[in-house]
Formats: sequence, structure tokens, C-alpha cells
Amino acid sequence: APGLLLAGAIAALALAARALPVPTLSPLMLAILFGMVYGNLFGRPATAVAGLGYSLKAPLRAGIVLLGLQLTLGDILGVGYAGLALLAAAVAGTYLVTVWLGRLLGVSTGLSMLIAAGTSICGASAVVAANTVARESDESVAYALATVTLFGTLAMFSYPIFGALLALDPAAYGLWTGASVHEVAQVVAAGFARGEASGEAATIAKLARVLMLAPLILTLGWWLRRSAQRAGADSGAAVPMPWFVFGFLGMVLLASSGWVNETWRDGAALLTQALLALALAAVGLETNLRRLIAQGWRPLALGAIATLFIAATTLIATLALS
Repeated sequence: APGLLLAGAIAALALAARALPVPTLSPLMLAILFGMVYGNLFGRPATAVAGLGYSLKAPLRAGIVLLGLQLTLGDILGVGYAGLALLAAAVAGTYLVTVWLGRLLGVSTGLSMLIAAGTSICGASAVVAANTVARESDESVAYALATVTLFGTLAMFSYPIFGALLALDPAAYGLWTGASVHEVAQVVAAGFARGEASGEAATIAKLARVLMLAPLILTLGWWLRRSAQRAGADSGAAVPMPWFVFGFLGMVLLASSGWVNETWRDGAALLTQALLALALAAVGLETNLRRLIAQGWRPLALGAIATLFIAATTLIATLALS
């Protein structure tokens, strides 16, 4: 109870910040920032350890499952087969290239995987989902979250400028934005900055990209289990099977059935944010800033290169389809 109450209070503060009359970061990023500030200034009580550990399990998985209610098969098919092929190639290519570049830069494999997941799919949600199987340290999670948030924010402000300079039509600009900007909120902001049609196209492309979270996490879990078996790891250290991903897919099918009205979907979206904010508040509380800074500049450089890679390749592909 003490750990859940502490993380819950910080998550509530992060969600409440959305009501401020000034632009703020997403509630997920605010939750980890507030948690880091509290944890590093005041420490975390020993009685909170169990609750914080629990916050990183059931609430996190439940939040990812509920995320599926924000997607429908109709939205995804609205991108078109060529658009879906572009999105799949962008996700797979960015993930693989980022992990490979991480090895060249000397970034740990686990941290490279988290940055790759956040860059290739959907920012913070993808980072915490990937960590359910990667099981990296809280410092690595915090670094990956900070990296994808920083470069996603830069993309959010710069894409409308480049879209205008390149004279992209609304459909092309929307597809490019949805295929490459990190967070859903960042995609919406960058997309609608160039009009209603661009915003709708960007949002649909982004939602289709979010669906690819499921196969990525399943593949990552399978690959890590195989690697553990080859290394002779004992069963107690085996990588967990991400069963919650099937719940995510089930929610997509439920949302596609038409049985869930908009009121319920809006409520589920708020609950999703609350559950993920709870988990990230726990991550922040467990993050040691000295160990975070000790990660150095290399992961930051990796995030920058990965962002440029997905932006450039998806732009070229979009122009080819136009």
C-alpha cells in the first residue's frame, strides 16, 4: 500500500498538470520526472519497495492492454496497403538499424532495444512495453524515455516547417508524420499544425503504427528467450512471455466490433494514461540520477541518429508513393 499510494499521488499530480493553462509535457513524461525529483531529493521509503515493484507489473500491463481500445481495424485499413507496407518497413528497419548502431556506439543492448522501440513505434508506451521483456534498469528506462521525448518534441515543432518547405500535400504530410514522429500526442500536434486533413491522415497512420507494438514485443520476447536458452540461463532467469500483448490485440478487435461507444473509449483512454503514469512514477522513484548521468552521451547520440533515420527513410518512401 505505501508504494502504491506514493506512486499514485505522483501519477495524479502528473495527470492534473494537463489542466494548466500552459503547454506541458505528456502526463507519462511528467510522472517519471516528478518521481525522479521526489526520489532523488527525499529518497524512497523502505516500506514503499513492494508497492513500487507491483506498480511496474499489473498496472503497466493493464494499461497496455487498454491501449488497444484506441485502435480499430477500420482505422488501420484506412492507411491503405501501400501505407501499411511503408509503416511496417519503417518500424522493422528503424528497430534493427538502431540496435545495430547501438552496438557500434558501445551502448548496451538492452538500452539500445528500448530506444529502438520508442523511436520506431510510439515513444513512452513502447519503451515501457519493451522493458517488460528486456528488463533493463530503471536508469536505462528513464534515459530511453528522455531520449525519445526530446527528439519527438523536436520533430513535433520542425515537421510543419519541413512539410511547408517541401510542399507536401495533406495526405503525404500526414503519412510521413504518422510514420515517423514518436508519441501519439506529438503526431496529433504536428499533423493538425498543417490543417484538418493532414491531422486526420497523421493520426490514422500513427494508430496503425501503434498496432505494430504487439508483434514487436512478441518477437522481442521470443528472441530474448532463445538467447537466454543458448547462453544456458536457468529457468528462474528466463525472459517472461508477454501474454498481455494478446489482451491488447483482443481490445483492438473489441473496439473494431462497434460494441464500445465513444464515451467508453474516452474513459478507457483516461484510465490507460492513469495506469501508465502510475508505472512511470514508480520508475522515476527508483531512478538514481547519478547512475542515469553515468550512461553518458552515446545513448543520446543513438536516439538522434535513429530519429533522423526514420524521418529520412519514411520521407523518401512517402514521396515515392505520392
